[in-house]
Amino acid sequence: MRFPLALTAKIAGHIIKHKLAKTPKFAMVLQLEPLHTCNLTCTGCGRIREYSTSLKDMMSLEDCLASAVECDAPMVSICGGEPLIYPKIEELVAGLRQQRRIVYICTNGMFMRKKMKDHLAANYSPESESALKRLLEEKLISEKDIETIRKGKNDGRPVISPSKWMYWNVHVDGLEYTHDLIVEREGVFKECVEAIKMAKILGYQVATNTTVYKETEVKEIEGMFEFFSSLEVDGHTISPGYDYDAAKKDMVKRLNKKPEDFFLTRKMTREKFAKIQEWGERFTIFGTPVYQEFLAGKRELTCTAWAIPTRNVRGWKAPCYLMTDGHYAGYQEMLEKVEWNKYGVVNGVARDSRCENCMVHCGYDPSGALGTNYQRGDNWKNFKYNFAAKPKPYYEGRKVNAYNGFSIGKGHLAEAKAAINPSGGCGPGETSQRDELLSKISGTKKAS
Repeated sequence: MRFPLALTAKIAGHIIKHKLAKTPKFAMVLQLEPLHTCNLTCTGCGRIREYSTSLKDMMSLEDCLASAVECDAPMVSICGGEPLIYPKIEELVAGLRQQRRIVYICTNGMFMRKKMKDHLAANYSPESESALKRLLEEKLISEKDIETIRKGKNDGRPVISPSKWMYWNVHVDGLEYTHDLIVEREGVFKECVEAIKMAKILGYQVATNTTVYKETEVKEIEGMFEFFSSLEVDGHTISPGYDYDAAKKDMVKRLNKKPEDFFLTRKMTREKFAKIQEWGERFTIFGTPVYQEFLAGKRELTCTAWAIPTRNVRGWKAPCYLMTDGHYAGYQEMLEKVEWNKYGVVNGVARDSRCENCMVHCGYDPSGALGTNYQRGDNWKNFKYNFAAKPKPYYEGRKVNAYNGFSIGKGHLAEAKAAINPSGGCGPGETSQRDELLSKISGTKKAS
């Protein structure tokens, strides 16, 4: 099977239950944002611009778990911000698992290895030594890490352990140069890869989460899939970059860039995703084949944003994950009060101008599963896709030139480093530093 039977059965059972009950609108996936604090400033991310990033502003553990019960989605995607910064992330994952939900931890990967070392310490036994030896050989942990792990972990808190009901969902927007440029920090891609390698050695399920932008080359996307397939990653989520308000405003104000030079139109999306169905055969792409046809421009779908609601510190965000016209105290209140027929694109016509270029998975992927714009044979397509054999790892992907940036001295700060400090060593490369360095380069060039 392409996806674990237990997970597929749980989601299918949820849909069938509501279809039989003739429930007009119901949640498939809860996008849970317990906080918006993040250690990165990714270009194109509106969350850390739209909301407070203070650690004082976060949802309580009780509120998070109650929200999952309230909308009763079978799957919860814990996002943010960076969810591994959330002080109660272990308790949250444990609580959602006690509710028998499928859990995705949407992370930039920078704290994954720390959380996995906590798991090793909490579950240390002599049988752990073979895994520790392999991790050390592959330079994924240090001798000092092993000493700490052997001491054990006895603070009484849960840890995030491997489970068929949980995925690490790692943000990767391309190969090294592209990804580090988008997250605005060098070395992040390398850390993501090392965290994924460690996770697979320890038996975790791992997926990647990619947003495609205007300058993203189709060839690079395919190469990215091949590379991560060689690492035996379990699946991939991929979605087109969309110029929603918060990200668009940030691009103009902070980066002095034109949004139209970065985000995709519908026409561009269809060009970029022309091979999505072929990729779906070669790799484990999350998302229905119906949604893949939509991305490739072979059919239309109607947005069902209510099926993937977003809950954050301000309430239930509406109308969707990307657009904010209000926040509601309850999920049912949101369903009843939002005028859903004001949004989306129908027969190629945008009901709201902000929806014109959106083909994002959080609005349209559930449409393919729920039978929106149903065409004869859709159910068979979905069934066949889910129950077909899982694509085998593509080990030729190890030949992909994935480390094409920071690792070989060609990162987006390479020119800045050479101009300011020929010996190197300019630090982690956060946005402010990058902007300052590039400004100095510009001044140096003018002076010469």
